[in-house]
Amino acid sequence: MDKVKWLQQMVEQSPQDAQAHYWLGKELAENGSLLEAVQSFSTGIACCQDEELRIEIIQELTAVSSRLQQQKIKETVPSSEELLEEGYSEPNMLVDQQTNLQQLKPKLKVIEGNGSNKEVKSVSNTITFEDVAGLEELKKTITLRIISPFFNKGLFAKFKKKSGGGVLLYGPPGCGKTFIARATAGECKANFYPVHITDILDPYIGVSEQNLKDIFDKARFQKPSIMFFDEVDTIGYSRSKSSSHLRGVIDTFLSEMEGIDTSTDEVLVMAATNTPWDIDNALKRPGRFDRLIFVAPPDEKARKQIFQLKLMGRYAEEIDVAALAKKTEFYSGADIENIVEMASENVLEEILTTGNERPLNTNDLMHALSNQQASTLDWLRTAKNYVKYSNQSGLYNDIEKYLQKHSRSI
Repeated sequence: MDKVKWLQQMVEQSPQDAQAHYWLGKELAENGSLLEAVQSFSTGIACCQDEELRIEIIQELTAVSSRLQQQKIKETVPSSEELLEEGYSEPNMLVDQQTNLQQLKPKLKVIEGNGSNKEVKSVSNTITFEDVAGLEELKKTITLRIISPFFNKGLFAKFKKKSGGGVLLYGPPGCGKTFIARATAGECKANFYPVHITDILDPYIGVSEQNLKDIFDKARFQKPSIMFFDEVDTIGYSRSKSSSHLRGVIDTFLSEMEGIDTSTDEVLVMAATNTPWDIDNALKRPGRFDRLIFVAPPDEKARKQIFQLKLMGRYAEEIDVAALAKKTEFYSGADIENIVEMASENVLEEILTTGNERPLNTNDLMHALSNQQASTLDWLRTAKNYVKYSNQSGLYNDIEKYLQKHSRSI
């Protein structure tokens, strides 16, 4: 077994192990699998809790992104050896290469100065709150604080409330923060722009900052729009703890959210994070991410619906999803999906071994459930410490209420 396969098995067994994703990414990069390396590093950043390791992963991700760009240039422009093989003479080679490079430059076209003719690419909005299982209280909060201003601009303008600004979704991993953001965009009927760390970071000085500014400019051009930054702590990390090459990105982020010559009116900036306490305090002040919304683990009703959704279309008997929902308190949507996948794999293994085909049943899911713990508990216990010692400003009151309600179980 080679090293890559061995690391891939480690990642499958421990999907939340950031260090495993880090070493897999490094090995993939060394073997030339750059796209796979970018994916592995990005996943590692998403589940990383260690500050030093996160910085190392970001540095590796930046280096791999640079290699990808250089690789694309090499694939487009032929080398000297290739030109010689095709019959080009050495005296004319430089001229031919310059001609090739000129052909790569964008062709400029004069168009009428009518802004309505311009188009900015956005993700199609087909997801709404009907596609989100449970979380009724969260939906009500989002409807009141985010969606209503988009449809009642006149009313909100009377109270000098703008439709836009910043909203930070935070909570345990795997509880649907990204899905809720897309559903919100669908409800608002707004252009949705998901922003990934690879869209921003660049190894050259000043380019990352310009990339971030360009993304905000595109969103402002097609109002109303919703921008979504997943794992925002990777670019909004506390400046007192972050490395020097990331501080410029954070400063640009602060300026674009609310600066002297910038505005987020009719541009809603949504972001998600598992570690809100790591985000720079200036980003969490009024005027930037002034609305923090806690996305809790799904309640019993939501868990029942998630089981139904994940079992839909599978070869299964009638499953007692109500019993499964009762036994999965604090389980995230990702945990429930994993339980269904594990149960399906066990049944397939049994069928392949015995040759007797049978459907998935409730006992199979109960058995898979007995081998998995709720992944949100570690996060909730960590949050408990932050609420106890770092909630003087009241930012984490939502978590505090949730923890008090479930204090006996956590």
